[in-house]
Amino acid sequence: MSVLVFADSSEGKFKKSAFEVVSYGYKVAEQLGTNVVALTINVNDSSELYNYGAEKVVSVNNDSLNIFNAKQYAAVVTEVANAENATVLVIDSSIDGLYLAPLVAVNLEAGYASNVVDAPSSTSPFTVKRKAFSNKAFSNTVISTDKKVIGIAKNSFGIHENSVSGTTESFNATIADAAVKSEKIERVTGKVTIADADIVVSAGRGLKGPENWGMVEELADVLGAATACSKPVSDLGWRPHGEHVGQTGKPVASNLYIAIGISGAIQHLAGINASKVKVVINTDAEAPFFKAADYGIVGDAFEVVPKLIEKLKAFKAS
Repeated sequence: MSVLVFADSSEGKFKKSAFEVVSYGYKVAEQLGTNVVALTINVNDSSELYNYGAEKVVSVNNDSLNIFNAKQYAAVVTEVANAENATVLVIDSSIDGLYLAPLVAVNLEAGYASNVVDAPSSTSPFTVKRKAFSNKAFSNTVISTDKKVIGIAKNSFGIHENSVSGTTESFNATIADAAVKSEKIERVTGKVTIADADIVVSAGRGLKGPENWGMVEELADVLGAATACSKPVSDLGWRPHGEHVGQTGKPVASNLYIAIGISGAIQHLAGINASKVKVVINTDAEAPFFKAADYGIVGDAFEVVPKLIEKLKAFKAS
């Protein structure tokens, strides 16, 4: 019996979520009195996971897995889970993770709980706390199957160092041909991604046009943040669709979310509500976003943002 975690990566390097799922897996293994095993796919150096409690790393390397394919990855995770006699599997709740976890659960005939935010409150019965109703509530969910799949909500459990002396083993997985193949993938380089960002600076139609996005990008650069936008902005072609955040775009669970000129439609709020601190800049004091914000500035973004950038630069310089 073991706890298996899937440590996600991109271009040979771990995503931030990998360290969180290993930290979570270590806690669950501690509760169950067993060990945690981490599965990596096409990672250059897996030893970094030892710092977060992975006593054993199963390394799968195959060029056909360079591009994520949910069915192929699910088959690999299932094969490793069976080989390691894993009773609990931990996967992140990224876009890829939300595709992957249900397929793994079906393969293993396991119960699946997504958007889990805390370690199990009980292991008998196995009970986890989950986000519900677009992050407006929580539910305590009991998984009664012998095998269990847990999807961790981003930035909920946190990253915790639990240094152990670990080992890495190669695993020769059976790779079936993909029914659907990606012909081309375009990646943004040199920028912080929304998925891994601790800080996200987002803007809406209040910026009046794509030509005014320079100050948003400058603020993001000063903060080391990712840039994002509301749905109308991406629909108008002002910004790439990859930057659209919200319920119908990418979910955001950053430590700090700054919304500039975004009124706060319910779909947008549902997608960013998991962020820990929300700051809003808007000329309309009645904008719905102010009800959800931790801090709000009623003012013109074209006056507020340049002053904010200036103050932040002065603070960093000192």
